[in-house]
Amino acid sequence: MLKPRDTATRETIKLDGLWRFAVDPADGSEPWRGALAGDLEAAVPASYNDLFVDPAIRDHVGWVWYQRTVRVPRGWTGERVLVRVDAATHAGRVYVDDALVAEHSGGYTPFQADVTELVRPGEEFRLSIAVSGELTNTTIPPGRVETTAAGRRRQTYLHDFYNYAGLPRSVWLLSVPPVHVEDVTVTTAIEGTTGVVGFAVETDGPAEVRVRLLDADGDQVAEAAGPSGELRVPEAVLWRPGAGYLYTLLVELVDDAVIDSYPVPVGIRTVEVRGTEFLINGDPFYFTGFGKHEDSAVRGKGHDDAYLVHDFQLLDWIGANSFRTSHYPYAEEVLDFADRHGIVVIDETAAVGLNLAMGGGLTGRPPLPTFSPETINDETRAAHAQAIRELINRDKNHPSVVMWCLTNEPASQEDGARAYFEPLATLARELDPTRPITYANVMFAGPDQDQIADLFDVICLNRYHGWYVANGDLASAEVKLEADLRRWVERHGKPIMMTEYGADAMPGLHSVWDVPWTEEYQADLLRMYHRVFDRIDGFVGEQVWNFADFRTAPGIHRVDGNKKGVFTRSRDPKAAAHLLRERWTAPGGRGAPR
Repeated sequence: MLKPRDTATRETIKLDGLWRFAVDPADGSEPWRGALAGDLEAAVPASYNDLFVDPAIRDHVGWVWYQRTVRVPRGWTGERVLVRVDAATHAGRVYVDDALVAEHSGGYTPFQADVTELVRPGEEFRLSIAVSGELTNTTIPPGRVETTAAGRRRQTYLHDFYNYAGLPRSVWLLSVPPVHVEDVTVTTAIEGTTGVVGFAVETDGPAEVRVRLLDADGDQVAEAAGPSGELRVPEAVLWRPGAGYLYTLLVELVDDAVIDSYPVPVGIRTVEVRGTEFLINGDPFYFTGFGKHEDSAVRGKGHDDAYLVHDFQLLDWIGANSFRTSHYPYAEEVLDFADRHGIVVIDETAAVGLNLAMGGGLTGRPPLPTFSPETINDETRAAHAQAIRELINRDKNHPSVVMWCLTNEPASQEDGARAYFEPLATLARELDPTRPITYANVMFAGPDQDQIADLFDVICLNRYHGWYVANGDLASAEVKLEADLRRWVERHGKPIMMTEYGADAMPGLHSVWDVPWTEEYQADLLRMYHRVFDRIDGFVGEQVWNFADFRTAPGIHRVDGNKKGVFTRSRDPKAAAHLLRERWTAPGGRGAPR
């Protein structure tokens, strides 16, 4: 599904702003058939949970409704008219006037509907979108809906971040020509100093396909005809970490004249795993950076361009060259920005919480098996497979994306894990043979217990020695951590990196001793991990958990959210941020030069 773009043949209207809002009525009525009851309004894009002071809305389990009127431009006569939703967390239904036009499950990938036959250029229609944040054992991510002793429905889940719901990204009205470009797939290779750009174009209707490759100045450097082929660029300027040079592949459909055109940004680069090295353009690459979250006050998971710019400025300031989209696909605007600025991305599905052991803490003893007909089952795996398809289809052309992460902290030590994940790993390779695949391994699935590591190209580890294990005893934690990493190295001849490590720190809490929750302890723990990383051969990266503090479900284990950020939720640096900046920006230090 192509990202909305204004071109000579296409127009877009972003429907962001205030929409009418209501919780699904309990009387079984059909609210899309008229104006929503009540006087509530909600911002789009934003999660709805923190917008209102009514706890019945914040904690609502089930459907809510967004509604507004939309006018189709009168100049769109003869065009196809589409409604597109960039994300509906976690399921959505779209109605045009009284008609259901689209349904989608999965909270972080787009969906759209052709509404041409239901609307008229120059006239208005009623657009209603229902959104459900409900999670079950067969959704990605999974969860469970319980009924409390007071008779209230309550959503529980196993991921350690707040289950925000709503319309966190833009909604669009689009026009496309009757015959148009439906999809474009780009691959790149390097032969000496020549860049090779492969392309495959899908069209909705018969037309001659013409492609032209333009450099950053808009000058044409190559051209071809036909729905697929290769373009060769002598003395190509490569996309590199820290230097996001982009060409533009201009795809045109021609029938006497140009009837559709669509531009695709292209970064010429290669990604490869060779032995214990991770290579970009044939050069060893060492990841420095973070797991992040789409999370900010009031907006929840709502995309915000101001936060986008500021967060990337902080990544540059601290010397980070990468991040993981933990634990779901981020807004497309984030990847576009990473493409332009040379930030490397590990792109992750929303498959977090496939581990019932987490319900009992870090004991490794789940009350129920994770993989069974009653828990994580074939229906869950089908939803997971669809999430992989939609992630790769959406993000396949981004040069910043160098690896697909299929899941975070699954119960890979349990029986049934291999039968669940092997088909998914095969699917990801079939969909995109050009990028490595990985998963983030949880602490109690050690190298002797894990059943799936050989299915993946890179071993990503999440470890909390010194925090959840050996808390307050960094000397013992260092011994345990190094022994753990060396066992992984001995068992698998693959690149190994740390995708989560860190400690909670309350900003402003200080001590001269090793006291957990202080800024000093967080910094000392990171120093300990770095000493161990630097002693391990085949180690290819370090991504701290987390970039910034974030909201979690309320409970006794979290006070005002997760405090493992090296920045506060409002993006103020803790002591650990200065430590990382010193390590990552020092001449000859870790990571690619910035």
